[in-house]
Amino acid sequence: MAVALVRVTKPLIISSTSLSNTRSSPFTFRYRSSTKMSGTPSTTTSPPPHKIIDSHLHIWASPQQAANEYPYCPGNEPTLLGSLDFLLECMEEAGVDGALIVQPINHKFDHSLITSVLKKYPSKFLGCCLANPAEDGSGIKQLEDLILKDGYRAVRFNPYLWPSGQKMTNKVGKAMFSKAGELGVPVGIMCMKGLDLHISEIEELCSEFPSTVVLLDHVAFCKPPITDEERVIYSRLLKLSNFPQVYVKFSALFRVSREPFPYEDTCLLLSEILSSYGANRVMWGSDFPYIVPECGYKGGKDVVAYVAGKLRLQSSDLEWIMGRSAIDLFAGSWIAS
Repeated sequence: MAVALVRVTKPLIISSTSLSNTRSSPFTFRYRSSTKMSGTPSTTTSPPPHKIIDSHLHIWASPQQAANEYPYCPGNEPTLLGSLDFLLECMEEAGVDGALIVQPINHKFDHSLITSVLKKYPSKFLGCCLANPAEDGSGIKQLEDLILKDGYRAVRFNPYLWPSGQKMTNKVGKAMFSKAGELGVPVGIMCMKGLDLHISEIEELCSEFPSTVVLLDHVAFCKPPITDEERVIYSRLLKLSNFPQVYVKFSALFRVSREPFPYEDTCLLLSEILSSYGANRVMWGSDFPYIVPECGYKGGKDVVAYVAGKLRLQSSDLEWIMGRSAIDLFAGSWIAS
């Protein structure tokens, strides 16, 4: 099957004056239960320049790699260029220091490509594996092996991979969610078809397993609300902040904005999310390579500073969003150059 690879990069042109319980486990995460808006850390010396961390991106094999070593999952062949080499080019151009690589659907439960990248670049990349919700429960052991043996630091729940008619709160889902908390890794949740379909499951999981951290991918796919129904769901997103283990990825803005680049209507989302969650529970993510044909990878990074400038955020809050939240959550990571 022929694969059309698209490589488009549009430069960002913006005029802005603003850029200015933990349990015994192999990894440790931290979250604050009461902080709303973060400030600068208390220290008697000047902090080092903050690192820029991309909390959400994907890579997949090039067609040649797929043919020789890392095959695509049938039916999920990519149409965009998403190779490691292309990502490294984009990160260097944008000045991004590290990233969390989320296992792509293109390779589904075959994690061999991402595992090879994690081994090659241990100080640059962390891995988020994909949960396998198979009814026989085999995904629980797979999850444990990916974390303990291969060093993955997060797991993604894709509710659309659950068996038909079943929810993330079924027996297998709860077992994997509990295991993630036991091993100290956050669970990223993708609500691509709408938060309204999954909010009750998320609330149930958070209530039953308070030691498992949750990352809501792409603002939980909530657009700036314009209808009463959307406002109700959006308010429930904000109320999820009452669970201290819940974080929001301010990521893939092209997916949640109703406007073209530079996605100015996301100012509303960021302002209210910061008021509810605090900057230390919000983190930027690009959604590479999908961001590339939208505004370019660098544009996807720089636009956050533009939105922050519109809100006149303190530089310290922008630092949390652009890297410190991720570094704080994934303790001990991205500390080497």
